[in-house]
Amino acid sequence: MKIGIIGLGYWGPNMARALASTPGCQLAYACDLDEGNRARLEGRYPGTVITDRFDDLLEDDTLDAIVVATGAPSHHAIGMRVLEAGKHALIEKPLALTVADARELVATAAAKDRVLMVGHLLRFHPVFERLNELAQGGALGRMLYLYTNRLNFGKVRADENALWSLAPHDISLALALANERPVEVSARGEAFLREGVEDVVFGYLHFPSGLVAHLHVSWLDPHKSRKLTVVGSEGMAVFDDTETDRKLTVYEKASSPSRFDTWGEFQALRTGDVQIPQVSNAEPLIQETKAFVEAIRNGAATIASGDEGLAVVEVLTALQTSLEQHGAPVRLDSQ
Repeated sequence: MKIGIIGLGYWGPNMARALASTPGCQLAYACDLDEGNRARLEGRYPGTVITDRFDDLLEDDTLDAIVVATGAPSHHAIGMRVLEAGKHALIEKPLALTVADARELVATAAAKDRVLMVGHLLRFHPVFERLNELAQGGALGRMLYLYTNRLNFGKVRADENALWSLAPHDISLALALANERPVEVSARGEAFLREGVEDVVFGYLHFPSGLVAHLHVSWLDPHKSRKLTVVGSEGMAVFDDTETDRKLTVYEKASSPSRFDTWGEFQALRTGDVQIPQVSNAEPLIQETKAFVEAIRNGAATIASGDEGLAVVEVLTALQTSLEQHGAPVRLDSQ
């Protein structure tokens, strides 16, 4: 499978390394307008053409696919050129910055019969895959609520707020766990460092099943936190990506009615074992590129598809609308 990449700035070199390390994949091209970015890859991958001309990739009929690792504002325009040239596409998150643009990418991929995937990296994390298996298999009972923390001190961005920069990861995980779309969302945030660019955002998602999700994203925080907590009727689980050897913890904790008829103090709290399941330490980025190659071979993506990417953009857009309306609830069917 011959694959090229455009965008060699912050994330592109990581994607290039993963593509070059993926079985059955040849990193055929690496493209960027910036001479310094190109120089970082010179000589690193023998046989890879380093170029500043994107048309070199589009015009090569032997090239199967292109990874788009450029800045988010360019995802739609570049992704459209990739798909219209008949190439499969893996576009970094978010898929696009508007719902209309995301829908056009999905529709074009379908019309061209091309695979469209989105770089929702944590969907390929072995720890999340195990957590999702537990949740979907009923080990936690009925999911009641979940909350995520994606916090750090930096990297401060000027072209997108913390919602669009950080929340796509957590929204993609919440949608996968819920296995449904939220019907209503709300968000509040503040711009402390740069006017009009929120550094911290708190989001709330309400799903048809009654599940609720709370998101906290910030690049102005003393802690580095990458944590997902799921609370169910029969158990609870925590995915902490900053931990070294305890990334997934499962708690046999639940609440159940006692022999009393009233609620309050007579509600029984049940506590059991705490388990730390053994999970593969496979690199999520390699798992993502492997899945992309497999999706091209099979003709469809099963995880992080274009449809999933569109759903995340729909939620992001609704949250942004609420943010601009100082936390007013926004129904997704109005988007």
